[in-house]
Amino acid sequence: MQEKHPYMCAIALSRWLTHSGMITHSQHENIETWLFMTNKPGKSAPWRAVWQLIKPYWLSEEKWRAWGMLSAIVILSLAGVYLSVQLNEWNRVFYDALQNRNYPVFKAQLFKFTWLALIFIVIAIYKVYLTQGLQMSWRRWMTEEYMDKWLGNHAYYYTEYQHQVDNPDQRIAEDLNALTSGTLSLVLGLLSSVVTLFSFVFILWSISGPLTFMFSSHEFTIPGYMVWFALLYAVVGSVIVWWVGKPLVRLGFNQEWFEANFRFGLIRIRENSDAIALYHGEKSERDQLSSKFESIKTNWWSIMKVTRRLNVASTFYAQFANIFPILVASPRYFSGAIQMGSLMQISSAFGQVQGALSWFIGAFTDLASWKACVNRLAGFNAAIDQVNAQPRGIDVRESDKVDLQLDDLTLKLPNGTALFSNVSASLQAGERVLVAGPSGCGKSTLLRAIAGIWPYGAGSIHLAAGKSYLFLPQRSYIPIGTLREALSYPQSDREYTDDQLNTVLEQCCLPHLQSVLDDYANWSQRLSPGEQQRLSFARALLIKPAILFLDEATSALDDETEQRMYSLLVSELPDTSVVSVAHRNTVAKYHQHCWRFKRSEEGGSHFSASALLPE
Repeated sequence: MQEKHPYMCAIALSRWLTHSGMITHSQHENIETWLFMTNKPGKSAPWRAVWQLIKPYWLSEEKWRAWGMLSAIVILSLAGVYLSVQLNEWNRVFYDALQNRNYPVFKAQLFKFTWLALIFIVIAIYKVYLTQGLQMSWRRWMTEEYMDKWLGNHAYYYTEYQHQVDNPDQRIAEDLNALTSGTLSLVLGLLSSVVTLFSFVFILWSISGPLTFMFSSHEFTIPGYMVWFALLYAVVGSVIVWWVGKPLVRLGFNQEWFEANFRFGLIRIRENSDAIALYHGEKSERDQLSSKFESIKTNWWSIMKVTRRLNVASTFYAQFANIFPILVASPRYFSGAIQMGSLMQISSAFGQVQGALSWFIGAFTDLASWKACVNRLAGFNAAIDQVNAQPRGIDVRESDKVDLQLDDLTLKLPNGTALFSNVSASLQAGERVLVAGPSGCGKSTLLRAIAGIWPYGAGSIHLAAGKSYLFLPQRSYIPIGTLREALSYPQSDREYTDDQLNTVLEQCCLPHLQSVLDDYANWSQRLSPGEQQRLSFARALLIKPAILFLDEATSALDDETEQRMYSLLVSELPDTSVVSVAHRNTVAKYHQHCWRFKRSEEGGSHFSASALLPE
């Protein structure tokens, strides 16, 4: 058995504590983030995991387009910083012209501002446009890759069965979006802030001059003092805003959890409306929903209180930033060392430096959320890689001799307990076999092994080469869409005519559905369990597989309808090999063989095969 890293064990323990209600969802997220940031399994480090997530797209077949778009965005970002520098210089000339009442220069600067502003607007628009386009291209590529990875090799089945990934839909739908948008935002924001910081620190240093003051009979001089004031203002202000707003991170996670819990309760009522109505459980459901919404309301009031304090701090910080540089630079202005234009240039440069520094401080919160997203995707990848790396003890291969053959087949539970051992049997083309035995003896597991989705065991299974086969489970899967799509699944509905669809619906006692073939609905909610099972038989008659596997496919049908369905299989699919798992002896007459499992005193099941069952 493959040894699990302590990191994965800690994550599993955290998830178990969350499901048990011993810790909150937000606490689980924080634990995952901390473990991811501090864990270093072997030679791997978290940042290597980040690179493994990011690099495939930039080395893919779309790399030239991606790098081209990124290069254009970088050029536009640098051009935007250059224009900001030009506008900063424009401030000095324009306000000097106002102070000196120089109308020709004033008019020329208005014209210069017009074209600078127009270019700035065009750059801003296309920078956002290209960034959004690149983000969507990247997200689309990653979504397709992850869907292939998740759906390939039955990884979605194994990860769900082994409870290795929680909410894979969130990983693909939300986390990939957050990864691509967050990565671009952080990288481009870092680039823009670094270039802006260096550009305007140089400007601010050169135009602010030194600050000289006396303290304890000693003269002190601070060169480029406005740069230090900008640094001090940005650090102090951002730390205060961060400290005041810090609880919002936890409250935000809690709000998402409470909202999802409430929404899930509503969905459960819709999915189980029949049972709730029969139980008259409306009051119980109402009480549960009210309790869940009370959590939403209580947490929301907490968010409102923190947001109010945060708005006070952030608004004061933003508003005071407009006057602070002028206050600090005003002594040099009133002493005549600088003119109005230089004062406004200092104010503008101060704002740029302060904004760039504030980005670095504020980015830590975004970086934490981004790393939590990376952590979840890295865990998703690790889970899929783990199930793909698991050894398959059962060898499923094609055969040219028989439709189905079992050779020394042993099936086990994931914990190693044997269901049955060393079973050998075969099924020729056109034969029908009934698989019978008590519950829990491994009948349904046998079908999973034949389908190639049960890895626990040993031996080999041979299936007819080049032949089609279809599985009809007890709970038939009916996709959301039109009825013709549901009836044709997993084939395309374009392969069948209306006459073919109507014929199989009539044969399977579903004539009332002939008029709604093009209705779009959630048919698993709209149809009764019996109708769903009859629809699956209609699907089999339509597709005409060479081998048909039924797993309690008539459990919701009465005896008469059940016999009608099996009679249709015999008459309409005479050349189809059939393997039926069933508890009722009434269907035995439609089969030529029986594979029977019986409980063994030593544990597991004893297998026997008999031929030509009497009718």
